[in-house]
Amino acid sequence: MSDVEIKVENIVASATLGKSLDLPQIAPALEGVEYNLEQFPGLVYKLKEPKTAALIFGSGKLVCTGAKSIEDSKKAIHIAVDKMRTLDPDIPTEFEIKVQNIVASANLMKTLNLETVALDLENTEYEPEQFPGLVYRLGEPKVVLLLFGSGKVVCTGAKTIPDAQLGVEKTKERLIELSLL
Repeated sequence: MSDVEIKVENIVASATLGKSLDLPQIAPALEGVEYNLEQFPGLVYKLKEPKTAALIFGSGKLVCTGAKSIEDSKKAIHIAVDKMRTLDPDIPTEFEIKVQNIVASANLMKTLNLETVALDLENTEYEPEQFPGLVYRLGEPKVVLLLFGSGKVVCTGAKTIPDAQLGVEKTKERLIELSLL
């Protein structure tokens, strides 16, 4: 059944440390950190390995973006927290990391007539003057797919990689059912 190959483009994960952070105190512990309160209310810590960015907020919340795998997003959060702990030993060692969003892409290998798709497929939005893709919302799994005339697809909103895969597969099956692919 899995004849559409998806590629994970970005994973957004978050962690809450349950303790407020003194950002001006923590910033020096992190190499290459950007800290400009007028531009952004937190620290932007860019890691080279895994290639990600950790957004660190005074509330004790961290958001990791840019990872290509769930393991890399967790690793990046742990690296950031471990480095911060060198300056603030009270930062907890135990905390929950939650995947917030997985963005994946795929190619259906056939062009789509988005105007026809918009008319025949349920739960769609298509306004080509504003955005060149068609927005298709699935209920199960709860994901949003962006369909492009080229046959390329972007799936967003998934919490697991299997959900992203399933979203793309269900969309392809539905398009075939409606003779749109």
